[in-house]
Amino acid sequence: MADLSPKMRRGIGLLLILAALGLAAMLVLSALRDHVVFFYGPTDIQAKAKQGQIVRLGGLVVDDSIQKDQDGIRFQVTDQTTSIEVRYSGILPDLFREGQGVITEGRLDGDIFQADTVLAKHDETYMPAEVADLLKDQGVWKGQE
Repeated sequence: MADLSPKMRRGIGLLLILAALGLAAMLVLSALRDHVVFFYGPTDIQAKAKQGQIVRLGGLVVDDSIQKDQDGIRFQVTDQTTSIEVRYSGILPDLFREGQGVITEGRLDGDIFQADTVLAKHDETYMPAEVADLLKDQGVWKGQE
């Protein structure tokens, strides 16, 4: 390297720095890909989510669908096109009720969604953005813009 001009040394140094930055970016993006949680509605979840993959399911809690048993709570979530059964064995949020927007996080197990977390809307005018967008796409949104 002693016979290289200063301009060539700078060029090689710049290339090495760019290669190191590219490798670092690739490693960060690869690590983040394993921790991304996708959001689906009941219509999309069967086709797009892999069995056992951690995903978020959002929609409205179906009226008269909440059932308590020894294993926890079962209820249906709908996007007004399709419904899916959700099973959850934890404490539900105080504002969880039928007809309200909900987001659950968990895994698809066959035709049943096994939820680890359940989130409910927090007041009369709020609906989670993902659920509102899903309902708007389905043409059944009745909330404020």
